[in-house]
Amino acid sequence: MNTKNLDLNLLRVFDAVYATRSVSRAAEQLDVTQPAVSQGLARLREALGDPLFLRAAGGMRPTARADQLSETVHDAMQALENALLLSATFDPQQARRVFRLHMTDIGEMRFLPELMTAVRKRAPMARIETQPMPLAELGSALDRGSIDLALGFLPSLKDVRSMRLFSDRYIVLLRRGHPLLAGNGRPMGLPELRQLEFATVRTHAYTREALRSVELEHRVRLTAEHFMCLPGVLRHTDLAVIMPRDIAMALAPPRHYTIAEITLPMRQFDVSIHWSRRYDADPANRWLRELAMTLFSG
Repeated sequence: MNTKNLDLNLLRVFDAVYATRSVSRAAEQLDVTQPAVSQGLARLREALGDPLFLRAAGGMRPTARADQLSETVHDAMQALENALLLSATFDPQQARRVFRLHMTDIGEMRFLPELMTAVRKRAPMARIETQPMPLAELGSALDRGSIDLALGFLPSLKDVRSMRLFSDRYIVLLRRGHPLLAGNGRPMGLPELRQLEFATVRTHAYTREALRSVELEHRVRLTAEHFMCLPGVLRHTDLAVIMPRDIAMALAPPRHYTIAEITLPMRQFDVSIHWSRRYDADPANRWLRELAMTLFSG
């Protein structure tokens, strides 16, 4: 492999073309001309001995070699960008920083509207990107700077800085008028839970683990990927779901649903904000996490 002419600008060109699948859109993103992008691609192809991108309907199709390089190049560019943006001060009014956050789809619903409103007022040129990833990879992503902050209930995330935002608890969500609720204002215990049939979600393990802990996993009738679809399912069936109360309050209006307290173990938990020790003193990172603490701690 001939890499003597492989400079940073060529990697920026590769990252932009891979992301946009287009020479013209990559040129717009990089604020350069299309010939400059084409020339950069030509130099990169020569250095790597691979065409990298092939013309296809609707744009440029990456080769297998490009697919292999894409994640490494993208992470390296992000880490370098963050490193170059580090300074002794952070001026939110002038900052063009891209903040990358780990959160689930429910986290996006819970945090992004208020967070984005506040960021737009205080740092109008900053950008927010969410990048959910497997928990096994999250710690290293925080440490290398490709993720700035992680928000949520993440008990398996170790060796990072964390601060509690708020406490929550698991409840049972059912449709209003569910037959099991008639005349029953008490918290649900095992006798009541044994009469229910349940929905669970893959992205929130406790919904199934709680049922497994009391030997009620056989009562599961639906397994979905996310919570978002479940209120509609519950409204038209007698299924129930164990879920965080904070999420239930946001997804399920009281006129259609009822929240029932439960007496299962480990139903209390903390939602926290997490960041790498390496970025503890980074002014931009500190600014965003302090803003999040102001908005969501309680």
